[in-house]
Amino acid sequence: MADADPDCPGPATRAAQPLLLAVAAALIDADGRVLVATRPPGKAHAGQWEFPGGKVDAGEIPEGALVRELAEELGVDTSASCLAPAGFASHDTGSVHLVLLLFVCRRWRGTPTPREGQALDWRRVPELFGLDLLPADRALVGLLDALL
Repeated sequence: MADADPDCPGPATRAAQPLLLAVAAALIDADGRVLVATRPPGKAHAGQWEFPGGKVDAGEIPEGALVRELAEELGVDTSASCLAPAGFASHDTGSVHLVLLLFVCRRWRGTPTPREGQALDWRRVPELFGLDLLPADRALVGLLDALL
């Protein structure tokens, strides 16, 4: 292990919990708004806002997982070629260490419809700063603001 960099203080970190890989989409409509959803009732953090997406299952690639999650959660069809990697967030939830990969998507078929009891809303990026977003999602808003 390399010595600590004096310009970047702090202890070396290692995940004390298992890693959880998840994917999310910033669906961007023709007016430049981003789709956000609340966590469904009965799930952890119900009612908090997030970008649509979910866990990457064993044997899946991130893009395939996101295509699947968007179909399951919102009833929209897209393909891996319509997903542009935007960035990631790393967040210690206390029980797992979440790595959330964010993709931007501007092309899909169908109208996003809540299929899990969640609320959906189209928001301009600056409005996202005021929402009660999950921590990993919140960490990505500045990136979206810079990109869009």
